Amino acid sequence: MYETLSSFAQTGGLLLFVAAFIMVLIYTFSPENRKGFDEAEQIPLRDEDE
Repeated sequence: MYETLSSFAQTGGLLLFVAAFIMVLIYTFSPENRKGFDEAEQIPLRDEDE
């Protein structure tokens, strides 16, 4: 019983983390988010006076 539950938890956890990783990749490389990422990458280069 313990081995079955442990195996199920390990497999389920792996699938959950793989799905989360794929969702992060989709979010990161989606064209709709490019403008926000382009603005964010310029933040360190901005002048403090603005």
